Amino acid sequence: MKSTIPAITIGILAAATPAATANPYVSIQQEIRQAIARGNAWLATQQSDEGYWGDPQIPAFTALALSSAVLSPDFDPSEPFPDHIEKGYQWLLSKQRDNGGIYDRGLSVYNTSVAVNSLVHSGRDEFEPAIVRARAHLISNQWDSSLNPDTDPINDGGIGYGSDDSHTDLSNTVLAIEALALSEHIVGDGDYGDQPDLNWEAAIEFISRCQNLEETNDQPWASNDPDNRGGFIYAPGQSKAGEQELEDGRVALRSYGSMSYAGLLSFIYAKLSPDDPRVVAVMDWLDRNYTLEENPGLGAQGLYYYYQTMAKALTAANVDTLTAEDGRVIDWRKELAGHVLADQREDGSWVNTNGRWMETNPVLVTSYMVLALQQIDASIPR
Repeated sequence: MKSTIPAITIGILAAATPAATANPYVSIQQEIRQAIARGNAWLATQQSDEGYWGDPQIPAFTALALSSAVLSPDFDPSEPFPDHIEKGYQWLLSKQRDNGGIYDRGLSVYNTSVAVNSLVHSGRDEFEPAIVRARAHLISNQWDSSLNPDTDPINDGGIGYGSDDSHTDLSNTVLAIEALALSEHIVGDGDYGDQPDLNWEAAIEFISRCQNLEETNDQPWASNDPDNRGGFIYAPGQSKAGEQELEDGRVALRSYGSMSYAGLLSFIYAKLSPDDPRVVAVMDWLDRNYTLEENPGLGAQGLYYYYQTMAKALTAANVDTLTAEDGRVIDWRKELAGHVLADQREDGSWVNTNGRWMETNPVLVTSYMVLALQQIDASIPR
């Protein structure tokens, strides 16, 4: 199954919603754009003299900060890049290796995926050869146990960090297929000859093995228990939210928030239809477990990644409202934007007090939140 998603910037994946006679988002949209500007202004002060942001061994930090800049509503891509943005992109390109990956010492899939997205968002034609080489690196990391008998078939179709670890996971898989989907137009025009493609059918099977849905997941831990049905876990056989014993004596792996939005986003990039039972099931889980007070199942762990993935997934799904378990209709754009705006610090940054997954790093978290607000701003019905 070949993805046919065209080139997009954040927020331009779903079909446009017809404009209403009066825009109820006028006021909060102004606040969103002011917060984006303040966040980017703070990020600009954090760039190193060499051109990178955060940790030079994790180029994804630089890629996220660059995407935050070039996707801003007030950024004019037709004009020459500001010096610090140009410097940042040149530093990022300098990290590309002979195998096409864009990374330093490790985490090649994570870093390369985020870097590809940033290079695509730049709109610069001269970055295309680097993107094409990076795509090939990501595709080469898709697992196929028929090629390596020492690997577990449960990992087939998925993508891991790109190291020698004998596992794959949904977190890296969604990042990789997002990068491939956003950059497909570059190889689709034929200028770069025949290019490898992801095995999309295998990817869908892997994603399905990360979902608590007994109808489409034959793994023994998959559960239709009301707390779990439709939601997602980190990897086949592994959930960061732990496990629970069911009434029938089986042990189920708990669904949780950030991976459930990642699962929805993965299905969308893989071109599953909205009425596919797997998509319907995860939307039902997200309705029933909606909250902004925590990353459901994990509390404050990965909270800002949760917010960003929520914004991306609901925008891509063309969802305007959710329906809470008590029947309340939720305008997720207004609620999420309001929550994120309230969390912005005086200097324009954001940070999580919980350090899981590096979220005490303000460069990372500020980039997450600027990108989430840009997603909301771009998806507001016109």
